[in-house]
Amino acid sequence: MPSSSSAPAGSAIVWFRKGLRLRDNAPLVEASKAGVKHVCPIFVIDPHFGPKHVGINRYNFLLDSLKDLDKQLSKRYRSRLMVLRGKPEEVIGKLLKTGKPLLSAKPTLILWEKDTEPYALKRDAAIIKLAKQNHVEVRTFSGHTLWDVEQALAKNKGKAPTTNNAMQTLAKALGEPAKPLAIPSKLPPLPPGAKAYDVPTLKQMGYAGSVQGYLSGGETAGAARMATMLKKTSFIRTFKKPQTRSTAYDPPDTTMLSPYFKFGCVSIREFYWGLKKVCSGASHSKPPESLLGQIYFREMAYLMGASIPNFDQQAGNPSCKQIPWAKNPKMLAAWEHGRTGFPYIDAAMRQLNRVGWMHHLARHAVACFLTRGDLWLSWEQGRDVFDKLLLDADWALNNMNWLALAGVAPWSPPFFRVYHPVPKMDSALNVKDPEGKFIREFVPELGKMPSQYIYAPWTAPMEVQKTAGCIIGKDYPKPMVDHDEVCKANLLRFKRALSKAPSTGADCDTHGKALRSSITRCSKAESSTGFSRFGFYQEAATMEGLNDQPVSHRQHLDWQFSA
Repeated sequence: MPSSSSAPAGSAIVWFRKGLRLRDNAPLVEASKAGVKHVCPIFVIDPHFGPKHVGINRYNFLLDSLKDLDKQLSKRYRSRLMVLRGKPEEVIGKLLKTGKPLLSAKPTLILWEKDTEPYALKRDAAIIKLAKQNHVEVRTFSGHTLWDVEQALAKNKGKAPTTNNAMQTLAKALGEPAKPLAIPSKLPPLPPGAKAYDVPTLKQMGYAGSVQGYLSGGETAGAARMATMLKKTSFIRTFKKPQTRSTAYDPPDTTMLSPYFKFGCVSIREFYWGLKKVCSGASHSKPPESLLGQIYFREMAYLMGASIPNFDQQAGNPSCKQIPWAKNPKMLAAWEHGRTGFPYIDAAMRQLNRVGWMHHLARHAVACFLTRGDLWLSWEQGRDVFDKLLLDADWALNNMNWLALAGVAPWSPPFFRVYHPVPKMDSALNVKDPEGKFIREFVPELGKMPSQYIYAPWTAPMEVQKTAGCIIGKDYPKPMVDHDEVCKANLLRFKRALSKAPSTGADCDTHGKALRSSITRCSKAESSTGFSRFGFYQEAATMEGLNDQPVSHRQHLDWQFSA
């Protein structure tokens, strides 16, 4: 490459992927001082990530982010974000070979931010090979995490921490993360006559329907939200994630920054240093419950994902217990679409479907319900639903948390600690919504159900159901399982699996019969059945019985950095 003192020559491609921002963007900073004549900022819309794998709310958030980035590039540098479509290996391969469709000749340099997901590693390896074949220099940079993932793993002898305390110890050994980079004051222009490739619409990308998400995507919105949060000094200093309400939705009880971190619309390093400034010299909450603790969980997930083989599946995953999960498409569909007959579970899942968001404790509840708690279905199936629908779906975090809540990982809570699908107001799920506003919002069939029955409407007398205009079993489903019965059966199965007892087809049939028997009994439950029928405990606790768990024993592995 030419030195800065020589005349600019050649062109550079800045390939945006997750770091959809100008602030603290190492590839952009490097391109601005690389001595090239032209810089082409690009984003490639990969057909792999379409309606089949990505829900409408998250895709809309992505398109918002691309439009915002394009607008910022235009306003600050009179440049554009060139949004190309197709398989990256093919689109960028053509760019590297001929420069088309953006350049009259192949570029001299391509830059991007590192990505540690398996799909991205395979893709990037192919691009690096193509670049080498075409004599195009490649420069990559860490920026999606506080510390470079490879360097952090090397510091920890190749192993990822599996507790927040261990992550804090590693953080001390690594030293403070780098300070955020300033936005480049100048950027070489696009080549003359470069054709614009605009951000497509949802319709053009094959999506139909309306968007109802809480958030607009992009750095502008994300930076504004982060700035607002960092001004709330008392909120930050007293923040304890497990104490936030799982039923708060308008507004939610947390920062709602995680979708912006997922897409890299805002810098995790900038947030880290902002938190440090707010907490400096003042009394404040500590990890793992604090906001800083949530960032440590995020770092931990990326280290796990980069070092544990087959992290996203049970087969061949050394950190996943081998459990003989059942298969039941009808039950999976009922769970996914919020038709389980348990209003708290259904409200949470319908919230996810409607707006792409769910509080971390609600994520805990529905994950436990799907797996070891009630339905005995694989965490991989639940993970896939979350991966499609969540605004902040992140490969490393999603897998880390599903492994945890299924009870199959070394970092899981004890497998016999099960969330009850009909939570108490003072339970670990932090419902604190005795009037059931959350349920009435997302399960409108129960809108007129008296508050005393809102979490267990099948216990309401028939006259009450008629007055509320919601007959259980007709207007809203009956509970699909008897929680007490299937939970005990599941815990016994789990215990057998851990003892390496052979799992046979007969065992699966027995479990299926227990579920069907449970469903039949629930269907025949008399309307006079009281709350004690399902034992509304805070959490299932032991193999011998169901007991409340004290707050001090609650699991603090908080989902998805959904802060």
